[in-house]
Amino acid sequence: METILKSLILGIIQGLTEFLPVSSSGHIELTKYFLGFEPEDNLLFTVVVHFATALSTLVVFKKDVVNIFHGLFKFKNNEELKFSWYIIISMIPAVFVGLFFDDIIESFFDGRIILVCICLLLTAVLLVLADRAKTTDRGVGLKDAVIIGIAQAIAILPGISRSGSTIAASVLLKVDRQKAARFSFLMVVPLIFGKMSKDILDGALTNPDMTLMPLLIGFLAAFITGIFACKIMIKLVVGSSLKIFSFYLVAVSLFSLAYFLMH
Repeated sequence: METILKSLILGIIQGLTEFLPVSSSGHIELTKYFLGFEPEDNLLFTVVVHFATALSTLVVFKKDVVNIFHGLFKFKNNEELKFSWYIIISMIPAVFVGLFFDDIIESFFDGRIILVCICLLLTAVLLVLADRAKTTDRGVGLKDAVIIGIAQAIAILPGISRSGSTIAASVLLKVDRQKAARFSFLMVVPLIFGKMSKDILDGALTNPDMTLMPLLIGFLAAFITGIFACKIMIKLVVGSSLKIFSFYLVAVSLFSLAYFLMH
């Protein structure tokens, strides 16, 4: 029962925080600290919940994905081809950081609560700035893809929200809010599948200790909450309501920092 409950909690955290601009990595670090969970101890579980969030993205944006593939198979220089190239370009900074700074990145995920709290506060500032940006109808361009990709690479730090930083960067670059959310969510799908492939090669499927039920619970929790969070996030971005999460992040970071320093 304890394993089932743990899987449910971690699945919900992954599903919600992958899309809501509050940092999944930061919340998992805080969950580890306050509840004593160690989610990364099981590589297979990590692969399953990441697959669930990737799948939830594809479900929410199924029409966009179908249109992209339909445009690609026309083999013409159309908007879908450009969008796909921008997605690939946006991935380069994160892939570079992941390949060449993996050891340094791993060291950040070792109970560094002060770092997490500082990064959560930085995310809160980004959300406030994004909410104040003017609304436009401009789409993502080449320069935008590079800058948004750098924002995604920075979000590897625990506490920097990937969705929050990429959407904030897009909006501050005067990209249309709905187009910014669409690009932000779709750009991470190839990275998730890439990370899953790496984890599988590292032996994620060879773990004999993980039973089916915790994996199923974690998958369903991450998938269902992921769909919900993704849809809610799109509405909030369009409605310029990101700052509500900044209040939450400030409260969580200050409480966590105070608790950590007192103990």
